[in-house]
Amino acid sequence: MTQQTLDIVGWREWGTFPEIGNEKVKIKVDTGAKTSCLHAFKIKPFQKENENWVRVWLHPEQESEREVICEFPIFDRRNVSDSGGHVTKRYVIKTPIIIGRKQFDIELTLTNRDNMKFRMLLGRRALEGRFLVDSAASYITGE
Repeated sequence: MTQQTLDIVGWREWGTFPEIGNEKVKIKVDTGAKTSCLHAFKIKPFQKENENWVRVWLHPEQESEREVICEFPIFDRRNVSDSGGHVTKRYVIKTPIIIGRKQFDIELTLTNRDNMKFRMLLGRRALEGRFLVDSAASYITGE
């Protein structure tokens, strides 16, 4: 039986999205959140070849108005509770992400995070079996 080695991440890290033009996004690691979420300031569902898709407008960088538009098949729709206990139904996409030396598929809910300091939250489902969190450290995995 082989033992899996878990990488260590800090409370904030960088993630790269290969299917979104290798865009880099600043991530807050959030062990209190079950699901990961990505900032999308505009979300439009549409049909493509008889499947449900979503067109998403992103601001990958904090304090920047640079827009990235991308499209994904809709993986799911889920009720998600935010930190204030408010429940909203969100679209869920699945896409690869690179954090440090690991690349894996991640499920992301889409929500507007314009007023938040981080464009993405990395939740427990994405951390499980991959990472341990050092809450005193930042950007351990590099940019």
